[in-house]
Amino acid sequence: MKITNFAFTIFLSVLSGSVGASGSVSEEEQKDFTLEGEFGSIFSGGNTQTTSFKGSLRSHHEMQDWSNDYVIEALYRQDDVMLVDDATGEEYEETQTTAQRFFISSQANYKLTDPDNRLFAFASYEDARFSSFEYQATIAAGWSSQWFKKPNSHFTYSIGPGYAFQELQEGEDASGMILRGQLDYGWKISKNANIKQILSTEIGSLNTKSRSESSVSAKINGSMSMKVSVILNHNTEVEEGAENLDTETAVTLVYNFF
Repeated sequence: MKITNFAFTIFLSVLSGSVGASGSVSEEEQKDFTLEGEFGSIFSGGNTQTTSFKGSLRSHHEMQDWSNDYVIEALYRQDDVMLVDDATGEEYEETQTTAQRFFISSQANYKLTDPDNRLFAFASYEDARFSSFEYQATIAAGWSSQWFKKPNSHFTYSIGPGYAFQELQEGEDASGMILRGQLDYGWKISKNANIKQILSTEIGSLNTKSRSESSVSAKINGSMSMKVSVILNHNTEVEEGAENLDTETAVTLVYNFF
């Protein structure tokens, strides 16, 4: 926790310098292809042994008729856990994996006569070992539109029907038709600082899955940024005794490859 607080303090310092930098926000030349990698880890010793890792790859490909987005995320965590020996009743400490999640998604957007209006196709797969689900996968298609795009901000949305493939850890099938919607907002605070917010929901008769990702990033140099993000995953259908909401807060470094 002390390491996380220290990293967060550094981030606030970097962000303050970025927002306070002189000069107006200018429109940068948009790249046809971008790829960025995100990495963060914590290793602590002493009285508490903790190992955690978060990594991701995000890519955007802009073409004449298509605009595509790809995401890969991975999360892993180990902690010392106190257990009780069934035979002796004595407590002992054991290192166990306490979080393990893998997520991948892609969305292809076909531009219509008005390029702000598009048809989209979406697919995702998530395997969260300690969630109520063995796996969750989604396919959807429908309408996407860029509500506005300015030099320092943008807002897009998409909505359409689809199908969710879901199986609870206890074996119950929660698959079925869904209605998927997503909102994507980005704001360039200054030349070196950005805010992003992505909200999505998949409404089904057996389960409604919602995801929120909020992030603030501040550029350290030409290719490297520091990022604070909060991810919320909510499912209406969970196993008995499990929480509906899973949260993930991280301070990470982001490297722009292209």
